Amino acid sequence: MANTVHIDVVSAEASIFAGEAEFIVVPASAGEVGIYPHHAPMVTTIKPGALRIKLSDSAEETLIFISGGLLEVQPGLITVLADTAVRGHDLDEAKAVAAKAAAEEAMKNRTSDMDYAKAQAELSEAIAQIQAIERLRKVKH
Repeated sequence: MANTVHIDVVSAEASIFAGEAEFIVVPASAGEVGIYPHHAPMVTTIKPGALRIKLSDSAEETLIFISGGLLEVQPGLITVLADTAVRGHDLDEAKAVAAKAAAEEAMKNRTSDMDYAKAQAELSEAIAQIQAIERLRKVKH
C-alpha cells in the first residue's frame, strides 16, 4: 500500500474531489508546490491553474482547474478551497479561447483602471484554463 494523504477539493458550488493521493501539485501564488504525505503544515493562496493529484490506484494524474483560492496542509489532510473548480475533462477549450479574446479586447478598450484590473484577472484565468487543457491533452497522448 502506498503512503497517501487525504485531499478535499471544494468550491463555493460543490465538493469537487475527495480521496487519497500519493502527492499533489498546486499552483500556489509563489509558484507550484508539490505536497507529499507528512508535509509540514502550511496555508497559502492559490493562483489560477491546474491542480494535479496523483492517486495511489492510478498511473495517471487527476487534473482539476482552479481559478484561485486557499490551500491548507495539515497532518493527514490537504484542503483546497477553490473560488471555482472544474475537473479537467469538463473544461471547454472553445469557451476558454473566447474568454481570453474577450478579456484581451476589454484590456484594449478599458474605460477605467477597475475595468482593466478585471480584464487582467479574466485574462489570467482564461490562459490558465487553456494551459490546463493543453496539459490534459499531453497526458492523454
